[in-house]
Amino acid sequence: MDMRAVSNITDFFVIASAPSTRRVEAVVQAIKEAMRLAGFRHLRSEGKNEALWALIDYGDVIVHVFHEKTREFYDLERLWHDAPKESFPIQ
Repeated sequence: MDMRAVSNITDFFVIASAPSTRRVEAVVQAIKEAMRLAGFRHLRSEGKNEALWALIDYGDVIVHVFHEKTREFYDLERLWHDAPKESFPIQ
């Protein structure tokens, strides 16, 4: 989601979900490793222990990785409905 016009917190949200807490943890670890290898270091992360909603803060980009039920409940896409969105389905 392009947050530049609707928030002063960050420029972009990346939102992903997984069907289990184990997969949420795996997605978080994969993102951190890929970003580290690309030369990016996260500023902080939260929620990994519960694995229902993990947040990885890269400053200009904040990554949210949800358990599917938690994503449905919080529905950030609806909350930030005026932010432009792009979808990138996983094949």
